[in-house]
Amino acid sequence: MNKIFKKSLNRSKSFFSEPANFILTIFLCIFLVTTILPLVSIILESFTVHKQETLFYGKPTGSLTTLGWSSLLFTGNYDYSIKYFYKPLGNSLLIALIASFVAILIGGVFAWFICRTNVKWKKVVSALLIFPYIMPSWTIALCWKNIFANTNVPSIGANGFLASVFGIYAPTWLVFGALPIGITLGIHYAPFAYILIGGILKNMDANLEEAATILKTSRARILTKITLPIVAPAMLNTFLLVFASSISAYAVPVFLGTAVDFNTLTTSMKYFNGNKPAQGFAIGILLVCLGLIVMTVNNLLTSKRKSYTTVTGKSGQVSYVDLKKGKYPIAILGMIVVLLISIIPICSFALESLLSTPGDYSSISLDFWIGDANDSVLANKYYNWEGGILRNVTVWKSLGNSLLLSTVCSVIAGTCGLLLGYGIVKKKHSKLSKTVNTLSFIPYLIPSMAFGMAYMAFSVKAGILYGSFLLLAIVGSVKYMPFATKSSTGAMMQLSGEIEEAAILTGTPWWKRMTRVIFPIQKSSFLSGYLLPFISCMRELSLFVFLIIDSNFIVTTLLMYYNEKGYDQYGNALNLLIVIIVLLVNFIINKLTGASIDKGVGGN
Repeated sequence: MNKIFKKSLNRSKSFFSEPANFILTIFLCIFLVTTILPLVSIILESFTVHKQETLFYGKPTGSLTTLGWSSLLFTGNYDYSIKYFYKPLGNSLLIALIASFVAILIGGVFAWFICRTNVKWKKVVSALLIFPYIMPSWTIALCWKNIFANTNVPSIGANGFLASVFGIYAPTWLVFGALPIGITLGIHYAPFAYILIGGILKNMDANLEEAATILKTSRARILTKITLPIVAPAMLNTFLLVFASSISAYAVPVFLGTAVDFNTLTTSMKYFNGNKPAQGFAIGILLVCLGLIVMTVNNLLTSKRKSYTTVTGKSGQVSYVDLKKGKYPIAILGMIVVLLISIIPICSFALESLLSTPGDYSSISLDFWIGDANDSVLANKYYNWEGGILRNVTVWKSLGNSLLLSTVCSVIAGTCGLLLGYGIVKKKHSKLSKTVNTLSFIPYLIPSMAFGMAYMAFSVKAGILYGSFLLLAIVGSVKYMPFATKSSTGAMMQLSGEIEEAAILTGTPWWKRMTRVIFPIQKSSFLSGYLLPFISCMRELSLFVFLIIDSNFIVTTLLMYYNEKGYDQYGNALNLLIVIIVLLVNFIINKLTGASIDKGVGGN
């Protein structure tokens, strides 16, 4: 027995003496606690009677029951299930389909023109095309509302830009509902399509098209028979990513759906959280299942699909389509579209925040930026006057909390992602590496709102952390870690093992190899793993909406508070402030290190 014990101990020492094995084992334990346990909690909560449900279900608090599920799915009285589940489910699927179509249309068209033609101003258009992803999705929704709103539409007290300036009154279905929600989400996720499809088109072997050209095949036939089949996997990936992300969207349906009672699964889940939590948890589980189903379908379709070799050793030259005289008109049209979806929203927030009276574009003022909260004239002029946002203590406090939270999440997620990337690549053929790699991406598959709800269930049940900064930091770090892991894994795959082996032969310890050799070589890619979590956290709302007790705690929940209260100028000013901070951080990091968000786009 003693020999067996010593042998096992020696094996353990030998196993953990390798940094990669030690890292993977630690993270296996971490993911079991931070990912699996919250999911188990949300499942249990969906079958548990909560305090506010005792009268409704006729059972004591804490008892197990299936009534939460059955009442959600099968209650016919007053069309309860239809109103609160089946109709929101249909609405969620509809906006996801619209968003996927719009994203592929915008991103795919721009990818083809920039990667496969001689169109002008490629660098400028490409840079601006990333803006819609950098901006929170709900900022685009607010811009849509600023432009199309008019007094003929329910819940609108002032005209938007088109009605005020041009007298154009858009119908209700164009201001609120499925179409505007789908379009704004599609615009937000268009960079997915641009980067995924553009990457394939950029690396596609020119010989494929040259051979078709020699055979006098028309450009239209080359596009449909060669180009489109080759980019089909990227289009499928984009469709499924946007579809899964749009189903879990919360803020955009709130901005553009609440006024006309257009509910989705996420807005229904928020409703149930107040009076029937078990049904809210049940919807959270269904959202998780939808995300997993979408990703499973993606894996099955891409694994069974016939291979199309697009990169060979013969020709690295890109075969550009000569647009001739059309290269300038098409460039101008493309620039107009890009300005509409990237620059116009920013201009819209700036303009709307300067209006003393919403809808009156002659009432320009800086009151909502620098106005004094104690000014009696301004207090009489504006309803519930709180002072300009640059002199508002609440705004600065929430902004400081958001910056601190984003920094903490980016440091934790980026560092953990770096370590994970190292461990996964070094032991890429081991079962431990494959298991940890799979677990690390589970948060990516889970919709943000459902993930936050899982942690709410877990923290409330355990009686710890709920509503605390620490819980937000943990949730944000775990949720955004897949972004950093993906970036770091790709960077580590590019490094030859000989580089670290040379350092090992000189007796360099592991931590010095990481900080003096590995990190400096792939600095740009690694820093992208820090940047994307920061930006994602800075604009996040859905992930934290169930975890924050005070709506003024971070800047996004404060913005939602202003929107719900109808403080349009405050909302637009705060929106502009968030976008400026995000763009400024991305610009500074890019200039200092070469890292940029466009190297990490592809997260939830």
